[in-house]
Amino acid sequence: MSAIGAVSSCSCLCSGVWLLKPGMQKMSSFGLHTAARCAAKHYYEVLVLGGGAGGIAMSARMKRKVGAENVAVVEPSKTHYYQPLWTLVGGGAKQLADSARPMGSVMPTGVEWIKSQVIALDPDKNCVWLENDIKVSYKYLIIALGISLHYEKIKGLPEGFNYPKIGSNYSVQTVEKTWRALQDFKEGNAIFTFPNTPVKCAGAPQKIMYLSDAYLRKTGKRSKANIMFNTSLGVIFGVKKYADALLEVIKDRNIAVNYKRSLIEVRADKQEAVFENLDKPGVTEVHQYEMLHVTPPMGPPAVLINSPVSDESGWVDVDKETLQHKKYPNVFGIGDCTNLPTSKTAAAVAAQSGVLDKTISLVMKNELPVKKYDGYTSCPLVTSYNKVILAEFDYNAQPLETFPIDQSKERTTMYHMKADMMPLLYWNALLKGYWGGPAPFRKLMHLGLK
Repeated sequence: MSAIGAVSSCSCLCSGVWLLKPGMQKMSSFGLHTAARCAAKHYYEVLVLGGGAGGIAMSARMKRKVGAENVAVVEPSKTHYYQPLWTLVGGGAKQLADSARPMGSVMPTGVEWIKSQVIALDPDKNCVWLENDIKVSYKYLIIALGISLHYEKIKGLPEGFNYPKIGSNYSVQTVEKTWRALQDFKEGNAIFTFPNTPVKCAGAPQKIMYLSDAYLRKTGKRSKANIMFNTSLGVIFGVKKYADALLEVIKDRNIAVNYKRSLIEVRADKQEAVFENLDKPGVTEVHQYEMLHVTPPMGPPAVLINSPVSDESGWVDVDKETLQHKKYPNVFGIGDCTNLPTSKTAAAVAAQSGVLDKTISLVMKNELPVKKYDGYTSCPLVTSYNKVILAEFDYNAQPLETFPIDQSKERTTMYHMKADMMPLLYWNALLKGYWGGPAPFRKLMHLGLK
């Protein structure tokens, strides 16, 4: 995970904590790893930055490759979250506790867990600097620092979350506020936003909208609600096949969509949301809300901005097929912190982990990487409490589907896969370094049809 102003997904209601990682809650670890905040050693064959999905998955794979004692993970958070579940938590279908595990329980046994924060990267000298001027050197570096949330870039936030009627599924501190706002809804506008920045799980901002629609119908309040999706984008979804299906859902459920609208201010005391019209810079619109779900602006972690390993926008600059750094051959990136031109999802991390494992194996043998990542990513688009459109696609925004069915259709089976099967796969396969995405299964499925 990564910090909120410098991390993976979330925030808190105390102003200072908004700069911390969402996983920094006080939870006891299992005592299987180093208890000190600084490194037990100052050199590791493989150093992993970040204890989110990509970092843990790769540390498990590297443990099998070079031995646990030669691998270390730098991660200050004491809690690991399965964040894809937060869509269902915000909609009241799952409990927040279901998404959390102590970091010590997911860290591969024997791998050094360095409970510290990365302050600077020096790839020219094969080292990183941690808090308290601790220097750690490496032979190979894997950067998996996630993405940062920036609620503070919206005027009136994060302090606005102290008021009712407003929530955000992207934060461990505010996801349950989404559910409370939905339960408390009486009548008026229910507004859902999409920011004018890259985001993790680009489908999530509208998934909660569909769940809210379903809940309001179930409770007899839908006729009193005006559901509105204000998105900074010019399309509802980036892949036409799934966009067409979602537009049908939107039409059937009488949802209003306003394109090229960016949330710039929340006046929580007045229950007002202010949007800029991106087609007319400087022109704003004010909407009263009875419920507001905020998807925050996001960006690369602060330590990567202006770093030698990053591109001009602050994302780790890697080859899009091998995940090897473009300048430093012993540096690699995975997940949300990279500049890979695909959607930032846990499914993408799974596919990337399998490719990166093979890339590093060959680099360690002084051979050229041959395995190529095709940009595979997946977004289970939850459209109600028992339906999902399973979007899977590649770098070219072309469907790359696993099952020999039309996945643009709403299906109950896909909902159960999202809600019940994927968490098990995440905890028991991806984080243990055994799940590299659905590519092998996809091949078997389609070969079986020949």
